[in-house]
Order: sequence, then C-alpha cells, then structure tokens
Amino acid sequence: MEHASETEVVNAGKHLRSLVNGLNQVLFGQEELIELVLTGVLARGHILLEGLPGLGKTELVKGLSKLLRLGTKRVQFTPDLLPGDITGNPVLQETNGRREFVFQPGPLFTNIVLADEINRASPKTQSALLEAMQERRVTVLGETHPLPKPFFVLATQNPIELEGTYPLPEAQLDRFLFKLEVTRNNVDTLQRIVSNREIGTEPQVDPVMDAATLDELLELVRRIFLPDVVANYIARLVDATHPGQSAASHGIRYGASPRAALALASAAKARALMNERTHGSFEDVKAVAPAVLRHRIVLDYNARVEGLTPNDLVRSLLEEVPFQSAATPKSLKA
Repeated sequence: MEHASETEVVNAGKHLRSLVNGLNQVLFGQEELIELVLTGVLARGHILLEGLPGLGKTELVKGLSKLLRLGTKRVQFTPDLLPGDITGNPVLQETNGRREFVFQPGPLFTNIVLADEINRASPKTQSALLEAMQERRVTVLGETHPLPKPFFVLATQNPIELEGTYPLPEAQLDRFLFKLEVTRNNVDTLQRIVSNREIGTEPQVDPVMDAATLDELLELVRRIFLPDVVANYIARLVDATHPGQSAASHGIRYGASPRAALALASAAKARALMNERTHGSFEDVKAVAPAVLRHRIVLDYNARVEGLTPNDLVRSLLEEVPFQSAATPKSLKA
C-alpha cells in the first residue's frame, strides 16, 4: 500500500479543521473531547461517551451527523427494548397470493446510530449490537443483511452508579474503539452556553463534508505510515496490561485484548492525520491510550477497595513502559 503524501495530508487537514470548527459551535469548551471523537471516526471505530445527563453528549453526535451529511437514527435504550427493535424483524406479508416473511430493517440500517443511554437496556438487547459493531452486518433468522457504509455506533451512557442502569458486557465494551468521559463545564463555558443557547432549540450547523470526502479521509488514514518502533511500543504497552507483565498491572485482573493493539494503531494513525503528519508517533499512541484502554482492563478486588480506577492504572502504565525497548546506543547519545 502506498503511504500518504504530504500534499494529501495537508489537503485533508483543511477538511478536518472545518469539521472541528463546526463541532466547537455545537459543544462549547470541549475541544479535547471533540478531537478524540473525530479521531475515533477517522479510525473507523465506535465510540462510547460516558457522563451525567445534560452535558451535551447527544447534541455532539447529532451535530456530527449534520456536519458530515450522513444518515443518522437515534435509539433511546430502555429496559423494555427488544433486540428486534434495533436490528429489525421479519414481517409476514402476502404477495401474489402467497404469504412470506419479509425483513423490515431496524434503526441500525443507517450511517450513524446514536444509541442513547445504552446502559439502560438489558444485556440481551445490548448484545444485539455485537455483530453490527464488529462485522457491519445483521443476521436475522439465518439471513444476513449488510449495513450501510460508513457505519458508526456512537453510544452514550450514564455512570453506572445511577439507578436503572445495567453494566455493558465486556465483549461489547471491547467493540468500542474509545470510551470517552464527558466532564462538566467550567464557569466561563456555562456563561457562554447561557448566552448562546435556549432550552428546546438545537445548534444550527451547515454541512462541511459529504460521504465521498469522508470515505477518502478514511482511506487516507489507512495509508498513514506506522514505524516499526511505534508498533513495538503498542505491543509492549498492551502486553503490560496483563497481570505479572509490569509493576502497574498489579491491580489488574484481566488485561487488554489484541483488539486493543489494533485500536491503538488505528487511532494513532488517525491522530497523526488530524495533526497533518504522514506517520504515527509515540506521542500519538500515548495521547489515545487512555481512551482505548480504560474500558478494556478489569480491576481486581484489592484495587477497587483501594479506590483505584482504570484511568489510574493506565496512567501508571504509560509512565512505566518506555517508548523504546532497548537503550539508546552510545554513538547516538549526546
């Protein structure tokens, strides 16, 4: 595969800046969150947004779909939601005097699915998303139906401590490229919201990109060069999440899967494109590592009792694992 050129990367940067500016008009004071959301989209990944109600998670996803001019559907997850309500169901119809089942597509058949408050649905319904998120297809009664391209699931969830929520199965969590934490706004941002927003009105943004342009950007990310030393850093970082492989893994019961390594590589290349570079770097991996790893490691009992969080352990891992496995040769030292 031919690597991305400087010209291609610079031209892509113009489109991406317009997209960033548009999202900054939708969600105030969340520049880092917006950059990570766009990085996840460029890496062809699904994104889980966690935060208290009212912080703008849903508006962010809706604004993204408007800016990209993509089809979007919103599914409000509730305890009584059934798997067929999102995948679709066969419906008995009469055609030419014969009765037969005809598949009626559900809301998954679109480009961007907004799974709102995904952890309010039962695990059975949550698991109905697994095939769609991994294979980009849906199988009902033995018949497989491909989903539109591109296809992204951007899900929101409330913190698990709130009443009426179910923890997402580990297998489903692993399908999300990123888990992003949406934090509360500071005073200056709140004042800006009060001055520029009204209850019941949505931010108005104009499309800045179409599906064809987005597809070109997604292909360009695949052609961003990832040096062997960076790939080795990713491998060592994921390996260090497993018990006994590093000092920081002392509080981890289960580490990250190989899918996490692939996610780190894709996200690092996407971030490189966001910064108009033709190659991924150690800094790219380090910047996306918390979003990739925080939902893929399971803490043991002692770590939870001590009040440690996945973020704490990921931070320790990043401090412990060096960028390069071997020491710098003496001939290269200053």
